[in-house]
Amino acid sequence: MNEFLEHGLNQNRRKFLSKMSLGIGGLALGSLMVPGLFDASNEEELFANVLPHFAPKAKRVIYLFQNGAPSQLDLYDYKPMLQKMHGQDLPASIRNGQRLTGMTANQAKFPLAGTKFNFAQHGANGGWFSESIPHIASMSDELCIIRSMYTEAINHDPALTFFQTGAQVGNRPSMGSWVSYGLGSENKNLPAFCVLLSKGKGNGQGVYSKLWNNGFLDSIHQGVQFSSGEEPVKYLSDPEFIDRGDKRKILDEIASLNQEAYNNIGDPEIVTKIQQYELAYRMQMAVPEITSLQNEPESIVKMYGPECLAPGTYAANCLLARKLSENGVRFVQLYHQGWDSHGNLPAEIVGQCKDVDRPSAALIKDLKQRGLLDETLIIWGGEFGRTNYCQGALTKDNYGRDHHPRAFTIWMAGGGVKPGVFGETDDFGYNINSLPVHVHDFHATVMHLMGIDHERFTFKHQGRRYRLTDVAGKVVNEIIS
Repeated sequence: MNEFLEHGLNQNRRKFLSKMSLGIGGLALGSLMVPGLFDASNEEELFANVLPHFAPKAKRVIYLFQNGAPSQLDLYDYKPMLQKMHGQDLPASIRNGQRLTGMTANQAKFPLAGTKFNFAQHGANGGWFSESIPHIASMSDELCIIRSMYTEAINHDPALTFFQTGAQVGNRPSMGSWVSYGLGSENKNLPAFCVLLSKGKGNGQGVYSKLWNNGFLDSIHQGVQFSSGEEPVKYLSDPEFIDRGDKRKILDEIASLNQEAYNNIGDPEIVTKIQQYELAYRMQMAVPEITSLQNEPESIVKMYGPECLAPGTYAANCLLARKLSENGVRFVQLYHQGWDSHGNLPAEIVGQCKDVDRPSAALIKDLKQRGLLDETLIIWGGEFGRTNYCQGALTKDNYGRDHHPRAFTIWMAGGGVKPGVFGETDDFGYNINSLPVHVHDFHATVMHLMGIDHERFTFKHQGRRYRLTDVAGKVVNEIIS
């Protein structure tokens, strides 16, 4: 047992444990005093990343990422001026020379497009919501609506990568991987970071595994993707001719060989492989039970909608996210594709909202009735927003919108955020008037809610200390309860 525990420790941590003293008792005490003790890459990082840094407001995150960028002007940010000036050209003083995508940079005119959807205020905070999201609107008093998000990225891939990893280039750890590295899972039989994918009815943008990559962190922190097929986690099941006892013997032999390799080479990734094999073995028992949705009571099916029983749908993934979170998964990441509405936006957004409206609201209600909302942070939003002007020709019944990184809307619920409407855009919904919130600020705030000081939470790689927020980011205290 001592040998098995010791193989994950490098020389610096061996010295640390010898100073603490003394066998398994010292190891147990060390793991209680220093969470993540067996994950740090050196003694200096070990002490820098004793987590949490302070009492967390949230224990878990469920991130409902709307891939392709929903139009804030057709969902959350009502602008009567756009209705009044529908069809007129966007004043040059409002655009002020902002960089545009190649899809609209050569347009001769930029006709303002008022929304086709009716808006109404809901809840005590008076938030404006489109008629296309009545269920989310009904949860207004639970929502922390930030209308003043912004980013530098103007195209999908860098913008999406930026939100997930804190950098517009690839090969950096995702936010879920950082949380896994820092806090681990609350359930030893499940990963700390799980990923769920669904496709909507609108124009889709791709999602790639680099978005849930572990980057330079140990590969045990990579997001585990769940599928909609008969096997929720691929390659988890054993062949029919191998029983569980045989599997245990095989893993023991592999661990012995890996241990010998580690003793000779010292590569910490070998230790990670042992951890991954052991986790997969435990997941074989836990995953089938958690991913089974057929035994959910009728009241839950009614809450999420009948699509929640169809694996791979957004509704099913919201329900599965609740079950994973309830069972101790620290970070559950959903991606729902189909929001890239450059044309035919009114029809496409109706289909997208039909997918996400009821299940998103149900997730909030479900967590709240279980007493879990206060400790679970829900996030809903895309990689940037949509322009107030029409891409291409504006017709009586149709319009499209280009990418708009300068001002857009996301919302959060639970997990220590304050319900209300925060930040405002100008009368055209183009620029931010108050409380600008950058992507780095967003990351810093999520980390803070999880009890992590984003400036202290680092990982040394190739001679440099990296963090999720790079060299920027400030906590948005205005939204914290």
